Amino acid sequence: MDNFRLIFEMTKKDFQKKYLGSYLGILWAFVNPIVTITVFWFVFQVGFKATPVDNFPFILWLVCGMVPWFFISETISTGTNSIIENDYLVKKVVFKVYLLPIIKILSGWVIHLFFIFFTFAIFIYYNISLDIYSFQLTYYGFSLIVLLIGITLLSSSLIIYLKDIGQLINLLLQFGFWLTPIFWSLKQIPDKYHLYLKLNPFYYVINGYRDSLIYKKWFWEYPNLTIYYWIVTLAILLIGIFLFKRLRPHFADSL
Repeated sequence: MDNFRLIFEMTKKDFQKKYLGSYLGILWAFVNPIVTITVFWFVFQVGFKATPVDNFPFILWLVCGMVPWFFISETISTGTNSIIENDYLVKKVVFKVYLLPIIKILSGWVIHLFFIFFTFAIFIYYNISLDIYSFQLTYYGFSLIVLLIGITLLSSSLIIYLKDIGQLINLLLQFGFWLTPIFWSLKQIPDKYHLYLKLNPFYYVINGYRDSLIYKKWFWEYPNLTIYYWIVTLAILLIGIFLFKRLRPHFADSL
C-alpha cells in the first residue's frame, strides 16, 4: 500500500509540476494535441482532399492513430529524462528509483484517458455508435504500458552515461512517427513492404486502436502479430529491467 500511495502522490505532483506557472496551466496538456490533430486534419482533409478511409471519415481514422502516438512520444521523451530530472531523489539510498519512469507513464496515462473519451465523443458526433469492441482498448492500453515501461527503464538508465541517448530518442521518435501508419494507410504501401512495417511494435497498438473503434476486430484474429508483439515487448522489458538493476548502484556517482 505504501508503494501505491507513493506512486499516486508522485504522479499527481509530476502532473502538476509540468504546467505550474503557465497562464493556461493544465489546459496546455490538452490544447497542444488538439491543435496538432486539427492541423493534420486541415492539411490532409482540406488541403490534399483526403478521401474517407474504408468508408470512414478521415478525421476518425486519423484520431485513432494520433491519440496513442501522443501518449507514446510524450512518455518516452519524459521517461527517458525522469532519473536525471530527479537526481536529488536518486541520491537517497531508500528511494526506489525504478518508480521514476513509471510515474511519467502514469502521468501521461491521465492525459491519454482524456483523449480516449475525446475520441469517443467524435465518433458519437459522427453518429457512429460504440460497442463491445471499444472495451478492447483496455487490452491495447495495457500492452502499450508494458512496452513503454521496458523502453523507459532502458533509456532512462543509459542516458545517465550516454548523453547522446536523448538526441537519439528524439530522432527515433521522428522516424517512428512517419514509419508508423498514423496518417497513412498500410494499403497505400506495396505489399512487399508490409512485413517490414509490421515489425514496428507500435504498429500493433495503432492498428489495435483502429480495430477496436473502426474495423471491429479482436486482437486474437491476428495470432502471429500478437505473438510477435509480446515476444518483442517482453524482451525489451527484461533487457530494461536487467540493465537498470546493473547500472542502478552507480547512478548517484554518475549524476
